[in-house]
Amino acid sequence: MVGEKRGYAYFSFDDDVVRAAAERDPLGFVMDLPPKVMLDEVQHVPQLFSALKNHVDRERTPGRFLLTGSANVLLLPRLADSLAGRMAILRLFPLAQSELGGQSTDFLALLFSGRFKMRRFERLGAELAHRITAGGYPAALVRTASAPRAAWYRDYVETMVQRDVRDLARIGSINIMPRLLALASSQSARLLNITDLAGPFHVSRPTIRDYVTLLERVFLLEELPSWHSNHLSRLIKTPKLHMSDTGVAAAVLGVDSDGLQADRTMLGQLLETFIYQELRKQASWQKWDLNFHHFRDKDGYEVDMVLQRGAGDVAGIDVKAAATVTTADFRGLRKLAAAAGEKFRAGVVLYDGEASVSFGDRMYAVPVRALWEAGKGAA
Repeated sequence: MVGEKRGYAYFSFDDDVVRAAAERDPLGFVMDLPPKVMLDEVQHVPQLFSALKNHVDRERTPGRFLLTGSANVLLLPRLADSLAGRMAILRLFPLAQSELGGQSTDFLALLFSGRFKMRRFERLGAELAHRITAGGYPAALVRTASAPRAAWYRDYVETMVQRDVRDLARIGSINIMPRLLALASSQSARLLNITDLAGPFHVSRPTIRDYVTLLERVFLLEELPSWHSNHLSRLIKTPKLHMSDTGVAAAVLGVDSDGLQADRTMLGQLLETFIYQELRKQASWQKWDLNFHHFRDKDGYEVDMVLQRGAGDVAGIDVKAAATVTTADFRGLRKLAAAAGEKFRAGVVLYDGEASVSFGDRMYAVPVRALWEAGKGAA
C-alpha cells in the first residue's frame, strides 16, 4: 500500500509487491524512496536495515525515515543491522483514557508530589467494565457494539500469531499460541507461573517460556518485574504477567462488559492490568524516566505497582474494584514506604468510589476516574 501521511510518503510491507521489491534489491529500494517516507511493518523485511544504515551513514537527515511495526524489530533473528546510534525508539501504546476523552491529566505529577486534594468524582460503576473490555486500539473502538469489537480483537490476535510470530521464530506448535494467550489472559495481573501455563499443552516448560517471550515481542504480553530493596530480604522475585491491552484480553476470554461485571475475580485482575497499562501510557509522555515494578514478600505484603523515577523517588499503587477503602487496604503500601525510606513519595489505593481522601502519612484513596479526570472541587 502506498499513501500520504502528513507530508510523508507511506509504504506498507503488508503489500506483497512493495515487500517483494524491497527484498529483491534493498539498496536500490532505499535509494529510490522519496525525501520523507514512512515504512510500515518493517519487521517483514529485516534485510532492509543494512541498506538503511548505509544510506543514513552517507546522509544524516533527522526524521527522513519513520519505521513502524507491530513486532519488536530489534529482536528479529535475521536482522543484520540494528541501526544502533542512528535511530530513536518510541513505543506506541493503544490509546489512553485521557486521549479518548480529549482531556489532560496530571496524575503522575500528583502521585510523586504526594499532594492529592480532597475531591469528589462520579463513580464509574458499570462503565468501568465497559472501558476495560473496550481496550485502546483505535480500529476496535470505532466498532461501538461489543460483538464486532471483540471480533476485531480476535482477528488481530490471529494475525499477530500467524504472521508476526512466524517472522520472529519458526515454531512447530503455532496452533497452541492463541490458546496460550487465552490462558495467559486469565492469569493477567498474577505472578508468572510457567508450570500452570504449560499444564494444558503437550510441550515442555522451556518451550512455553519461549512462547511467552514471543508473545511479548509482538506486544501482546508484558512481564512486570519485582521491586527490590536492600532493606528487605524476604522478597518474592517472580515477575507478574500482564496483558498489553484489556480489550484483547476480554476478547480472547470471550467476556463482555456484563460478564466481566458479574465475575468479580476477573474484574479485579483486568482492572489491575487496565490501570497498569494506563499508567504506562501516561509515563511515556513524561520527560523523566519511570520504571514499573510490583512488590510482594513472603509474609504476604504486596503492592500491585511500584513506580520509581530513575533510582530515586518511589510511589506505590494498589487497585480495588470495590467502592470502599479501609485502613487495612494500605497494609502493603505502608510496608513499601518503610522499605523505601526517604525515597517514598506516596501510596495510593485506586478504587471505584467517589471521594479522593487522605489516610494520613502520604497515603490516599483515589477514585479510578482520577487517572484521567480532574474531579469536582473540594469534598
